[in-house]
Amino acid sequence: MKNKKILFLLILVLIIILVALFFIVKNFKTKNTSEENTIYNDYIPEEEISSEQMRETIVTLYFIDLNHNLEKEARRIDSATLLDNPYKTLIELLLAGPQTDTLTKVFPDNTQILDTTLQNSCVTLNFSEHLLNYEDENQKYNIINSLLNTLTQLNEVNSIKILVNNSSCDEFDEEYSLSH
Repeated sequence: MKNKKILFLLILVLIIILVALFFIVKNFKTKNTSEENTIYNDYIPEEEISSEQMRETIVTLYFIDLNHNLEKEARRIDSATLLDNPYKTLIELLLAGPQTDTLTKVFPDNTQILDTTLQNSCVTLNFSEHLLNYEDENQKYNIINSLLNTLTQLNEVNSIKILVNNSSCDEFDEEYSLSH
């Protein structure tokens, strides 16, 4: 009787070991078969990405909409153009005007940016005298806010100061920040 119990336990352990080996071997074969059937293809884009496309970045510029309010326009530009003087580059984009038909430029005609400098997180913008040809206080307000919103998207800029022909002027006599 005792021998029968031992024999039964040995047969049961042997069956468990065989079942476990069967599943291990089956899983190993399935894994190898799936790896053999997997075809590794390199991703090939429809067109090659140029170095210019890799350098592109999106900037937000602010122009006037049909209701005379500031409106955003996203513009894709080559980030290399921002390396030398990003402040002047962004202002030149504003002066050139929007690419969207429903927006108009903020600045009076013939306005030019002469120079920009950054000091203590304040960008000083030196414009030509044409900047003073704005029509009314609303346009002046939009000019200031267009400049401020466009330039403060750069982390190092917190405020702006506006000069005309290297001099302070009564029309733009303070330092402007988003907290104003």
